[in-house]
Amino acid sequence: MRKPKRATATVGDGVDWTGAKTQRAEFAAGTTIFSQGDPATSVMYIEQGTVRLSVLSHAGKEAVIAVLEAFHFFGEGCLAGQPYRMATAAALAPCTISVVDKAEMVRHLRNRPAFGSQFLTHMLARNIRVEEDLIDQLFNSSEKRLARTLLLLARYGQPAATHRSLPKISQETLAEMVGTTRSRVNFFMNKFRKLGFIEYNGDLKINNSLLSVVLRD
Repeated sequence: MRKPKRATATVGDGVDWTGAKTQRAEFAAGTTIFSQGDPATSVMYIEQGTVRLSVLSHAGKEAVIAVLEAFHFFGEGCLAGQPYRMATAAALAPCTISVVDKAEMVRHLRNRPAFGSQFLTHMLARNIRVEEDLIDQLFNSSEKRLARTLLLLARYGQPAATHRSLPKISQETLAEMVGTTRSRVNFFMNKFRKLGFIEYNGDLKINNSLLSVVLRD
């Protein structure tokens, strides 16, 4: 990982790091933040940008397990005793990351109850998302899984209109997230576009009407 620069007391808009020793790291799109198997010594927080988390099996098959945008933590497994990174984190877009050493993160959680509450909310939301993803994989068709993934990436249900636009993400990455082939993703994307559920105009925009695919029996 590129050596981070020392940051000031308060970093970014999402979390107040006042009183914590944090470092700031900048990553260009396509660069690796940490690799699966690296020592897990810090927690990271996305101030700006988009991060992809993926895992590699012993057989060499890669699977994307999450795409995270600004104001999300990642690498928190070290707090639960994980000695090594369980996934690879890579920048999908230029990223600004706050890096907090494990011991400093533990100290800040103990000393700042408001911060601890915010972090707990993050962890609970992440657990709920994991359960929903598992149910989605077990019971839904690849078309529904793709629709749900696109809505989640577009932050469906949140008020800001810009959330309808997705970060730049390839069909290969979408296929890995959904658990299907690129050709199937391409087929469904074309179908969604013809039905007016998504728009291609330089950027990929998701219309709320795509929810009808998820809700359909």
